[in-house]
Parts: sequence; structure tokens; C-alpha cells
Amino acid sequence: MDMRMDVNNNKIESIVQSAKGIYFIGIGGIGMSALARYFQSRGVKVSGYDRTQTPLTLALEKSGMSIHYEENVSAIPKEVSVVVYTPAVPQHHAELVYYKEHGYEVVKRSDVLQWITESSFNICVGGTHGKTTITTMVAHLLRHSGYGCNAFLGGISANYGTNFWSSEKNVAVIEADEYDRSFLKLVPDIAIVTAIDADHLDIYGTEEEVGNAFVQFSQRVKKGGYLISKYGINRDADLKGEHHYRYALSEPAADVHVTGLEVKNGSYRYDVVSKDWQMKDVVLHMGGLHNVENSIAAITVAKLLDIDDDKIKAALADFKGVKRRFEYYIREKGRVLIDDYAHHPEELRALITGVHSLYGKEKCTVIFQPHLFSRTRDFADAFAESLDLADEVILLPIYPARELPMEGVTSELIGSKMKKAKVHIMSKEEMKTWIMQHKPGLTVMAGAGDIDALVEPVKEMLLSSL
Repeated sequence: MDMRMDVNNNKIESIVQSAKGIYFIGIGGIGMSALARYFQSRGVKVSGYDRTQTPLTLALEKSGMSIHYEENVSAIPKEVSVVVYTPAVPQHHAELVYYKEHGYEVVKRSDVLQWITESSFNICVGGTHGKTTITTMVAHLLRHSGYGCNAFLGGISANYGTNFWSSEKNVAVIEADEYDRSFLKLVPDIAIVTAIDADHLDIYGTEEEVGNAFVQFSQRVKKGGYLISKYGINRDADLKGEHHYRYALSEPAADVHVTGLEVKNGSYRYDVVSKDWQMKDVVLHMGGLHNVENSIAAITVAKLLDIDDDKIKAALADFKGVKRRFEYYIREKGRVLIDDYAHHPEELRALITGVHSLYGKEKCTVIFQPHLFSRTRDFADAFAESLDLADEVILLPIYPARELPMEGVTSELIGSKMKKAKVHIMSKEEMKTWIMQHKPGLTVMAGAGDIDALVEPVKEMLLSSL
């Protein structure tokens, strides 16, 4: 396809040429850290603040960035060309207030992504779930095949151990975040929409408004560009695309779908059929039928870019996934431990269904940490229905993130609505004791809070029984 990428981005270039550097408030966020790495790759001096030190901020520090962890105006650089902040930072944050009151250019992360995409060929992946894996798949396909791209990911690629990489090719693969409507600042040449479900209702208010935002996102595709969306999703008929491909796992009415799917040695083998082409003998080693479906969207992008079939298949066979997306910590006979970021009912449904597709009727134990009181309240019935697909479920206390407790909203709200699976409401310490006593063979840990810090201890407990 035609790619016009010769526009000079004066804003980005002015930051690159400035000797002042750039400052990030909330630099440890997955999206913010990718931008920080981008500017560092362009030779810009990068520094920032975050509330807590994490493996991600430590990696940024190791790369040469100066980061502090106290909200302290005396510690911030005064000579910076631009200050970037994340919507997660409160407006009364002392450093943010200082920069605004002293006349600095202060922008959101989404504004910077807009600057970047105004002068590049952009593949933007949006959706209420699935977008991180597809973004990483697409970027990996382009990198592994030699096509090249700049990648801005919402997760850590297991192949490369990073959420950003650069390339001389003026192509950007970007995870398009619907939170705070930030994805409506992007200008895609190829846009992917994976799902349109009710989420972030604290921002949007209603499911209809969520859908309206995705319709607007589809309308931002450049003239002559492509829209790729999952077949049959909400508001499907309202999505606008001059060239529109719909993909599905096994629906023949979709423009691109899978046939001949087989499971062999814990991996998937299948053919991909399009109205315009076929690709035979695709192999994916990443678990979950939803990831087979995700691969169809990524393959469709690669085909639109005229990448050779053998290169596409070789890249997919080498794809190791994304940290915390169906990530194996133990994968051996009689003992499996999977960690996943799933925090929405549909993500949990896809995760547990994917586990069953690989392990059949083997007993599945899920340890789930609900994320946000508002999300738990809004989707308690749907969470219960999805978790009932497991055999045994441990519900940990709700991770509050940015919210204060809500009366009557606890993990028990989900547990009380479950009808099939055996349910336990436990603290983290109680869960560890239970694991040591019962040592389940097939265990799935899920959630977007701090449950990831428990995965290694659980792994050690499960292996200690062997």
C-alpha cells in the first residue's frame, strides 16, 4: 500500500534539537515509559518522577534516565522544553502545578503520540481488550521480518524485554488507549478495533458513550487507509472504513478467519483464509484461542504491507507473547502456572476458555484479584459468570488503584453471585497457605493490580511439592 511518510514533524524535531530535555510526571507507566524511551533513542535528555520504584523504572534508570520518587519541586529540572504527564496524576500534584504556574509547555501523553503520528505511517490498535497482544504481535512481525517499525506497546514484549523499540523506518505501531479518550488524537493509516465493551464507565458514563468513542476512532483513519475490526463486535455497523476487513476465529462470513485448527503439544496449528488470499500451516506457540484470533488481525496487517508469507509465519512461530498475557511460569506435565492481566469479564472469559482449549477437562483453579471498586460494582454479574467457567476460584481483596472504598462493594459481591465453581474469599496470606496445602495442578492467576508480585511466590510453592 502507498505510504506517504515524508512530512517533517517540526514539534518532535524541535524537542530533539533542544538542549533542555524532556520531563515525565508518571514516567513508570507502561505508556509513559515507552515515550521516554522514544525520546532517549532520539538523543533527548530524559528525566522524570514516579510514585514508586518498580522493575520498569529501575530499567529506565539503568539506561541513563534520572528518576526520583518524591513529590518534590526542589528535585525537578527547571531547564526542560516540554513536560509530559499521565491522566493518572492528580491535578493538584505539586510538580505538575509548578510547571503549569511557571509557563512551561505541559501536555498529556496522548498529545505527544499525536505529534509522533502526524508525520509517520501509523498502525494503531484499539479495543477494550486484546489490544496489547495484537499491538505486540504486529510490531514483532514487522521487526522479525525485517520490515521495521517504531513500537509503542502497552506491555513488555517477551521476545525483546521492552515496551518500545526504534527503527529508521518511519512506521509507528501504537497501542491506542481508550482511557480518557486519548486514542482520538491519533491519525491511523491502519486502525484495528478488537472489542467494544462497557469499560472505564468512570470516564464515559454509559456503554453507548464507549461505543461512540470507538466509532470516532474508526473515522480518524486517513483517506485510503484500512480498518480491521473483529467480526460481530458491538457497534460493528457504525464503524466507518473506506477499506474494511472483519476478522474472526471461525466465522466463515468474516473477511478473514481460521480453518483446520489443531492443538499439538500445547501449540496451535491452522490455516488463515481471506477473501483475497490464503496462508497455510501457521503455528502459534502462545496459549489461548483468543490469541489465535488475535493473530489473524496481525497477519492481515502484514499482508496489507506485502510482507512475504514465509516471513510472517516464521515471525509468528517465534512470537513469545507479552508479559502477563497468558504467560507461563510453570509448563510441565502435571503442573502448570499461568499469569494474565485479565481484569474485565470478557478478558477472563477468553482466558479461562483458552486454558480449557489446551488442557481439556483438567481441573482449573483461578486466583483472581478484582481491579477497581467501580468495575467490580458495575460488572459483578458478568465477573461471576466468567469465573464460573473455572472449577475452583480464589477471590482476593479488590485492588483499589485510584479509588476509595465503596460501601457494599467487596470481592464477596462477585462470589455471592457464582453458581458453579467452588469459591473461596481469601487474603493474600490465606491464599498462600491454601496453595501450600492443596498444590493445584493447573493454576491461573489474573488481575491488573499487584497480584503479579504474588506469582513468583506461588510458583515456588507449587514447585516445592515436586
